[in-house]
Parts: sequence; C-alpha cells; structure tokens
Amino acid sequence: MGALRTDVHSHLIPGIDDGAKTMDESIALIKAMKQMGYRKLITTPHIMNDYYRNNPEIIKSGLENLKKRLVEEKVEMEMEAAAEYMLDDGFLNKLREEPLLTFGNKFLLVEMSYIAEPPNLAQMLFEIQTSGYKIVLAHPERYNYWHNQKQKYTEMYDRGVYLQLNINSLTGWYSLESKKMAEWLIQNKLVSFVGSDLHNENYLAELEKSRSYTLLKQLMEEGKLLNSRL
Repeated sequence: MGALRTDVHSHLIPGIDDGAKTMDESIALIKAMKQMGYRKLITTPHIMNDYYRNNPEIIKSGLENLKKRLVEEKVEMEMEAAAEYMLDDGFLNKLREEPLLTFGNKFLLVEMSYIAEPPNLAQMLFEIQTSGYKIVLAHPERYNYWHNQKQKYTEMYDRGVYLQLNINSLTGWYSLESKKMAEWLIQNKLVSFVGSDLHNENYLAELEKSRSYTLLKQLMEEGKLLNSRL
C-alpha cells in the first residue's frame, strides 16, 4: 500500500473547523493513521467565507502546536498543512490578495458547495491556473448535481484539474450515488489523488474497510496516483 503512505486531505488541527475538536483527539487520530501505515499527513482545514474563516496564520500556528505535541508524545509522523478552500463568493478575493496554502508543487485543494455548482466556476478555475496553482478538486464523487453530467468530470480532467477521491466513498459511506460515481471515476482513470478526509474517529473504521477495496488496489497498481510522489 505504498501509494497510501501519504494522505492529502484531513482535518486534524484541533478546534478550527469541523474536524478534530481537541489536541488529544488529534493525537489519537494521527496514532491510528500511523498504525494504518501512513507516514505523512497533509492536513487541510476548511477555509470558507461564512463558516470557517481560517487563514494561513491560524493554520500554520495550529500545525506548529500539533507538531510540538507529537514530539512530546513521541509519535513519528511527518506533518504538513495546506487548506481546503471553498469556491465561494469570497474565494477570488483571497486568490488575488494573498498567497494560498498549497501542498507539493503548488497543488491547491478546493471544494464546491454540495447544493449547486458555483455560477462562476469557469472564471475561478481560470484565475487559479493563471495564478500558477495546480487545482485539486476535493471529493468530486460527492457533488450530486454532476452525477447525471459525467462530461463535467472529463472536462475538469481535460483542463488540467486533478480529481481527489475520498477513500470512504468506496464503501457507500456517504451515499450509494457517491459510491457509484467513485467507481466510475476509477474505471475511467480520472483519479489523481485519494484522501481520507479524516474528521473524527467515526471515519477510521470505515477507512480500514475502504482501503481493502479491490478498485482502490487497482487504482494504486496502475501507478497514476500522485500521493506517493509527495
């Protein structure tokens, strides 16, 4: 499972979004990920205009506190932080005004509303790419409004947007529709990253099951996953 030694999507900095609530919870989750075979975790707190108004300073400070605690607890885990940016009505201002938090070679993790595609999606994607970032779209299999428009996924892929699948989607944990779409994305070779999207202990048992799924093994064996290059 070498391709899964690095996770690119989680919410492990305590108390700043809907992920881990306390430092003790964060440490417990990281220990569990280590037992699962992970050696590097790139945690990605939400940045939203309305709900989680995080910024690079808050996230970097939280990461440093988390890393100090890991040293105290003698937990060996390479930790980095980026962010999961909501493509909302405040995003373009952030893009234009400040350096955004990325992982690897300027990979920028973004998400969309679960209700509807942003009306100015094409403009935002264009501005992100012309600003020098590489777009990684978080959990595309969960955007129900695209499920009957499969060409949307191929359009994203063709314009250089990397698709990041949530591993737990493979068990149907989010919904049966998301499971079917996750399988379709793998079968059509559109997935570039996989992530745990780990928030709390409820995700862990499901992650153990998801990691044994045949389609995930197939995806890793194809050698296209970029997790292992980070």
